[in-house]
Amino acid sequence: MSRKPVAQDPGCPCGSGQHYSACCGRFIDSEECAPTAEQLMRSRYTAFARGEADYLLATWHPATRPSRVRLDPAQRWIGLRILGSEQGGPEDDTGTVEFVARYKEAGRGHRLHEVSHFERIGGRWFYREGDYQ
Repeated sequence: MSRKPVAQDPGCPCGSGQHYSACCGRFIDSEECAPTAEQLMRSRYTAFARGEADYLLATWHPATRPSRVRLDPAQRWIGLRILGSEQGGPEDDTGTVEFVARYKEAGRGHRLHEVSHFERIGGRWFYREGDYQ
């Protein structure tokens, strides 16, 4: 899937306040792995916002990974708020992140409230599954 054109080092879509290249871009555009479950969650949100289906598949747990990711070009992701996390640090093997992601589709606003579950395998975090709230 082709990438959406972006301005020269814009702010990161995850809402961290950092430039894309210093935040999620270092995971999406290179071989660097997110050191925490929350950073992986933020980078996956950014991948949805930027249309990065390959990154989404690469960071999906092998036991639950779909054969492909279909991104809806009509969805425009407009905000992410992290509500909390449990475990998911550099020394943990599992973690959860609760978040609300906002998007627009056909001019209407929507929210996705989820508790995402992550697992670290071989030092690398993967999204396993999510529980919608």
